[in-house]
Amino acid sequence: MRIVWKLFGFSRRLLQVEWCHPSESILLFTLVPRLRKAPSVFLLGQRQGLSTMPEIEASVRDSELFSPPSDVRGMRELDRTAFKKTVSIPVLKARKEVVNRLMRALRRVALQRPGIKRVIEDPKDEDSRLIMLDPYRMLTADSFDKAELGVLKELDVSPQLSQYNLELTYENFKSEEILKAVLPEGQDVTSGFSRVGHIAHLNLRDHQLPFKHLIVMVDKNPGITSAVNKTSNIDNTYRNFQMEVLCGEENMLTKVRENNYTYEFDFSKVYWNPRLSTEHGRITELLNPGDVLFDVFAGVGPFAIPAARKNCTVFANDLNPESHKWLLHNCKLNKVDQKVKVFNMDGKDFIQGPVREELMLRLGLSAEAKPSVHIVMNLPAKAIEFLSVFRSLLDGQPCSTELLPTVHCYCFSKDSDPAKDVRQQAEAVLGVSLETSSSVHLVRNVAPNKEMLCITFQIPTATLYRNQSLSLQNDQEPPLKRQKTGDPFSGEPQIASDS
Repeated sequence: MRIVWKLFGFSRRLLQVEWCHPSESILLFTLVPRLRKAPSVFLLGQRQGLSTMPEIEASVRDSELFSPPSDVRGMRELDRTAFKKTVSIPVLKARKEVVNRLMRALRRVALQRPGIKRVIEDPKDEDSRLIMLDPYRMLTADSFDKAELGVLKELDVSPQLSQYNLELTYENFKSEEILKAVLPEGQDVTSGFSRVGHIAHLNLRDHQLPFKHLIVMVDKNPGITSAVNKTSNIDNTYRNFQMEVLCGEENMLTKVRENNYTYEFDFSKVYWNPRLSTEHGRITELLNPGDVLFDVFAGVGPFAIPAARKNCTVFANDLNPESHKWLLHNCKLNKVDQKVKVFNMDGKDFIQGPVREELMLRLGLSAEAKPSVHIVMNLPAKAIEFLSVFRSLLDGQPCSTELLPTVHCYCFSKDSDPAKDVRQQAEAVLGVSLETSSSVHLVRNVAPNKEMLCITFQIPTATLYRNQSLSLQNDQEPPLKRQKTGDPFSGEPQIASDS
């Protein structure tokens, strides 16, 4: 699976659209069209004409040459027939046997327009071909450079240009060109979406909603058979969101490939963000075979499964029953089900239960060679709050510093200094300074003035171990203050409870 964050695609073939059920055209894209190759005359049209001219008209250089017709402005239900337009294109006549050699020499000036053939038959001479040229570069024969003129002379091709009337249709315009022509002037054109298997996922702004059925044109994005718009924020409990199907099929069961792993899930019921692909890979690279990974908010497995394939011992948890189901499924799908222990618990319960038990067992071993322990907490909206569970989590004699678990905690920040902000947030929850013992990685820009970051640090001994926490607190706070406020490092049961 790969992220599709670019200008919408366009037809790379000459295609003609034939609707399966025209009677249901009210639902603009609820039906997926059948596509079939059109005869070459389809795009060139019946109204083709050829005339010699000494110079291409200056109007050809107009920036609107390849824009859709102006009368489509305000369209809300797609009418493909309204996008027909005839433009004049400079062409060069050449014998068909020299065309291949000539095209290599004319790369600079040949027409570069998706969906349009650059070499067409000459309607008046079956032994010749017409080469379409870039109207912005080619005004007269003098527009050829010295090298190009040399090749023309060598191949005995006249540099004289002619004009060809080319009929453009819906298939010849890019999606962003169509949207720019249709939306009210001055409105920004949505040109990016996340691709999740066969699903295009958009976050439309309010002013774009009246045109929502035009925003994604399924027939211009190969492999996309459904497009959805998020209609609510991510739910912090199960990390999913309400969505509206804009066009295409309503099937939300999808399959994605990410970093050579396969994941299947119901996109409407679980959390999946293709823009985190690089981050998933970054964390995996930090792990060594034999390491232990605790994934507190595992989702459908993008951290857990690559770690297991790297021969790490993995404990993966998610509160969402649907995520838990697909996590189990994906572990089997990627053949790591014997290497991942899967849980369906609240994050705090997972840390206080399986994580604590495993840490007590592993950190208490006397063997010299012990694996590194990593704890991933990818719940940016709330993960910082869960750091409090590590306070006084363990009993007994502290392990050596190098064996302390390393936490990778994700969070959001709108601060002007986001790295400092997330460090201070973590310090406030843990009750210790992380200034010299942590690093902050910028994951991605979520929205204007909102960043997603990952703070990485080893849990300090004074925080993780109950006796050390109590000793540190006794040294740092006067007795009177502890009596008034309560001792947050005292190790009392409520400190590590769900309340």
